[in-house]
Amino acid sequence: MTLLAARLDQYLTVRRSLGYSLSFSERVLRRFVAFADGLGADHLTVELFLRWKKHYGAANNGTWSTRLGMLRGFAAWLQGLDPHTEVPPLGLIPGKPRRSRPYIYSDEQIARIVDAAAGLPSSYGLRGWTFATLFGLIAVSGLRVSEALGLDEGDVDLDQAVLTVTHGKNGRARFVPLAACTAGRLAAYRAERIRILGPSPAAFFLAEDGRRPTDCCARYNFAQVCQRIGLRQQQRCNRHGRGPRIHDLRHTFAVRTIMDWYRRGLDPDREMLTLSTYLGHGKPEHTYWYLEAVPELLQLAAERAEHSLAREAL
Repeated sequence: MTLLAARLDQYLTVRRSLGYSLSFSERVLRRFVAFADGLGADHLTVELFLRWKKHYGAANNGTWSTRLGMLRGFAAWLQGLDPHTEVPPLGLIPGKPRRSRPYIYSDEQIARIVDAAAGLPSSYGLRGWTFATLFGLIAVSGLRVSEALGLDEGDVDLDQAVLTVTHGKNGRARFVPLAACTAGRLAAYRAERIRILGPSPAAFFLAEDGRRPTDCCARYNFAQVCQRIGLRQQQRCNRHGRGPRIHDLRHTFAVRTIMDWYRRGLDPDREMLTLSTYLGHGKPEHTYWYLEAVPELLQLAAERAEHSLAREAL
């Protein structure tokens, strides 16, 4: 193992100990380190980053701005150990990351996703149980993928129908109450998982090899399901293809919750803080983003504002 690769392992360990989920960042940083090792580079420099950008592949400035942010975090930490490290300047890549417009699933599409996941082929049948339950849980609770996969046995209290999210974004923990039918589905999954693999001392969701599924594993299986039901085009060589994402299940939960407020005549400003807390958003504006991200929600908000102004004019 090269020194740069060893330093990256240290960096990832420190960040994870602080509660950060780094599955995507790790993939990007390991590819950068592999490129640096291939050149025999001993230090992280701006020139090295630009050479990597040139050879890494085509992507827009938003994507490269995101990658730059990941590398800047690693470089800033590394500079404390290696004074020769250069931290790429923030404005090196013009533009900034833009949030993707969410895809909002219909009830019928979510049902088809769960049904198709239940039919995923496996030796003992656990693969279908795991991913059907995982996708369904995200759809009805709005959990992040990493939060659902990070659930341990002790985090799932089905008697009280409450999840304890201890591995939330940026280390934030929270409680997530569940509907009785959701708790029943999780109980059925737990019973089947124990029947196949025996009691689990740690992870709630398990793959057939007895290990916790990774983020990449969940996204791969979701892509396979979406291809089966026509939400993504069929791909060769097990490629994911493009189309609606697993994270859009979380977006769908949030958008439908807000739309329900408007249709029931509730005050979104009063309810938004509750939803922000439930979703684990660090700032309420992250939840308000859905109003402008989804045209139908923006229309409902505009109609509410027009009614309010009309009442004030009377």
